[in-house]
Amino acid sequence: MLPSSVKAQYKGVADNENRRRFSGSAWALVMAVMALVAMVHAGLWMAARETMTAPAAINKFSSLSFAPYGKKSNPEDGGVTDEAQIRSDMKVVAPYTKAIRTYSSTGGLELVPAIAAEYDIKVSVGAWVDKRDERNERELREVVELARKHRNINAVVVGNETIFRADQTVDELIKKIQRVKRETNLPVTTGEIWNVWLEHPELVSAVDFIAVHILPYWEGQPETSVVDRTIQIYSKLRAAYPGKRIVIAEFGWPSGGYNLHGANPGPLIQAQVIRDFVARADAYGIDYNIVEAFDQPWKTNEGSVGAYWGLFDGNRHLKFPLSGEITDARFGINLAIALILGALFSLPVLRMARPTVGHVAVRIAAANGAGAWFAVVFDHWVTHYFVSGALVSMTVGFVLMIPLIIVAIARIDELGAIVFGRAPRRLLAKPAQEPTREPARAPKVSIHIPAYREQPEMLKATLDAVSRLEYPNFECIVIINNTPDPAYWQPIEEHCRLLGERFKFLNEPKVQGFKAGALRIALTHTDPEAEIIGVIDADYVVHPDWLKDLVPAFEDPRVGIVQAPQDHRDGSRSVLHEMMNAEYAGFFDIGMVQRNEHDAIVVHGTMVLIRRTALAAGGDWSSDTICEDTDLGLSLLEQGWSTHYTSRRYGWGMLPDTYEAFRKQRHRWAYGGVQIVKKHWRKMWQPESTRLTGDQRREFAVGWFNWLGAESIGVLMAIFNILWVPVVAFAGIAVPERILTLPIIATFVVYLVHFAWLYRQRVGIGVLRSIGAAIAAMGMQFTVAKAVADGVVKDNLPFTVTAKGGGKAAKKGSDFPAFWEAVLAGLLLLGAFVLYMRNFHQVREINIFIVVLMVQSLPFLSAAGMAALERSQLNDLALWRSLGRRIQLVLARRAADVVPPKVAAD
Repeated sequence: MLPSSVKAQYKGVADNENRRRFSGSAWALVMAVMALVAMVHAGLWMAARETMTAPAAINKFSSLSFAPYGKKSNPEDGGVTDEAQIRSDMKVVAPYTKAIRTYSSTGGLELVPAIAAEYDIKVSVGAWVDKRDERNERELREVVELARKHRNINAVVVGNETIFRADQTVDELIKKIQRVKRETNLPVTTGEIWNVWLEHPELVSAVDFIAVHILPYWEGQPETSVVDRTIQIYSKLRAAYPGKRIVIAEFGWPSGGYNLHGANPGPLIQAQVIRDFVARADAYGIDYNIVEAFDQPWKTNEGSVGAYWGLFDGNRHLKFPLSGEITDARFGINLAIALILGALFSLPVLRMARPTVGHVAVRIAAANGAGAWFAVVFDHWVTHYFVSGALVSMTVGFVLMIPLIIVAIARIDELGAIVFGRAPRRLLAKPAQEPTREPARAPKVSIHIPAYREQPEMLKATLDAVSRLEYPNFECIVIINNTPDPAYWQPIEEHCRLLGERFKFLNEPKVQGFKAGALRIALTHTDPEAEIIGVIDADYVVHPDWLKDLVPAFEDPRVGIVQAPQDHRDGSRSVLHEMMNAEYAGFFDIGMVQRNEHDAIVVHGTMVLIRRTALAAGGDWSSDTICEDTDLGLSLLEQGWSTHYTSRRYGWGMLPDTYEAFRKQRHRWAYGGVQIVKKHWRKMWQPESTRLTGDQRREFAVGWFNWLGAESIGVLMAIFNILWVPVVAFAGIAVPERILTLPIIATFVVYLVHFAWLYRQRVGIGVLRSIGAAIAAMGMQFTVAKAVADGVVKDNLPFTVTAKGGGKAAKKGSDFPAFWEAVLAGLLLLGAFVLYMRNFHQVREINIFIVVLMVQSLPFLSAAGMAALERSQLNDLALWRSLGRRIQLVLARRAADVVPPKVAAD
């Protein structure tokens, strides 16, 4: 019979909390919060909705550049058009323009004038001129023939920016213009940017009118001053060449792509600029041609904006209204997608136990944020054209971003649960002491301590602590395995003899199966009456109350495991050890506490108590993974056993001696984690094979994903971005879109907030120690990623013992242990520097990419920094304490110096 205080302590603890279902009031609460957050989400979309105004384009456009090619055609690679395409495109533009301009008279474009005549549309027919003499001759012959044949041709344009591209000299081009003038009776000109006309008056003299290209985007002109800038240039030309007819033969603005200094592309901006310009041009009587009629997806030679100059998109849909308010035509679709996805992603809250308004609101807000991101990505996907490089960048970036979004949501959920949720209910606390306490049953506990080449003095301290346990019924089995050197085991054998008959000493020189093999042997020597098996590592000093406080939980026959946290007693050895200790504490005070609420703790092989019958039912300690403890814990949960956890410290071990030992330990844990995933993932999702609840499956899946997946993907994304830097810096294409880079920064911010807030609330350490813990956690990213890669391709890596206690294995190697992390950090920072120096046009997406590279370098810098710290004097805590005392002394002296003399005298 349990004492009443113990009954009260464990009341409800053994119940499977995660099997509870919502009450009607809880369901109503969640639905109300879901509706409220959806309203706020919609409100934010409405607030962010851009609306612009501009004069209406009430008349037809004066002229449009006309390139009748389908989305998959590429005239720059020899692609041609045909009559059907021309006729279809002519039908699209006919209601909107009085004239069109072509740039070539071959490749099918010779059919344009005849078809345009059917729609009563004038044509400024062009002859393409470049460095190819044969092509030029063919173009000139064809344009002359067209000019003679079709009455709706009102001008001939010989060459397009030929001087600007340096394809012809001015004299060569003038000769071609003069030839066409001799052979036709139409006005003849050439199309050039405005400064070419100002620099070559001889070219002005050779043409019948000036066909000037004024494209302020390429000057980096802000959209607010584009039209003023255009009119200013037009006026400058009029002043330079009075009496000469001037036609603005190209004016336009891109609806997509990257900014160029202060010039910002965009669908709404394009609409405003075009409508404003047309109104001003009509008012001033300026003849003009808008470039382009249609988007040209094949045009990659003009960077990111080349494809987006059309008034119509690639599907021949008008991009913006010609009158009235200018808004995003896809706004409603995007809003609907965001809200629907936000609602779908929010559905898991309906399974929350003991929901609170704050926790539910945070979780649903995160889901709606993910929905908004997916909506924006979808909109970008359907409204943009992708060349091969951009398609690869977009696809890979999107695929890699999805896991990071899931991890961010999981961290936000955990943050909401701890900050705004209810206090933990399943967490075991120290039972209250009663003045008159009825006697409790004390089942026998067999404590097993496996040891491999452990320092004798350290292990003696562990045994001495066990001997002081305030529990009447236990034994302790020490098993020295694979340790032939008598200097390690003889002192322990003698010490066990001194401690008495409760302590059994085993020396097994040839144990197979690592630690699990040693524990299996210990089981064969266990007292048959022992009901509970306790396992501690050889470096752990346990509290006298360990068994007294935690064994009563096994009075519930469903309980198979009771786990206490790891902690360490040597954190003050150095700054590095302080950082390690703080990093470990976060897992045991945050993650384990939250997982315990769903009976889904990660069992670790020290400070653990296991029911003997459960151990047998779970298949004993298994050697097919190198994390036999976690493997066993999951196996018991799959069989329906319950587990319990306490965050109270009942034992203190030793930290890894060196940074390299810290890395090897984390590698072993992560590698073992991959082995466990490979072993259990199918069974976890087969109802006939497991008794895991949905919450337990979720906790393990999210836990694995958050740890193994996120770290691996982080390294993959960093390497991918390193490889992508030269493409961005030197090819000038496929700059990662902000929809793929901003979430990386946002995810990092979530990580920092999650870490800082929860460390402050749960771990209770200062700011400096929290920063050290964050650096230690980030510094393990590459190690975990490498362990995951090893786990995928290698099946049976050996168990590596962590060097502790200052033995021979504690010696630092001559090689820098974080060499590859330092290399990756250097490459990321070098890439950021190169992009900064090469970002001549101040493209914002490149600047964001630079920030991403710097953020991605932080985990690798953390690893390199820890490795360097270990080898420097700065690792000495005594140095920092001395420095702190000196600073305090200086501050005290300064404070005394500023006291007024009169006050001092008083």
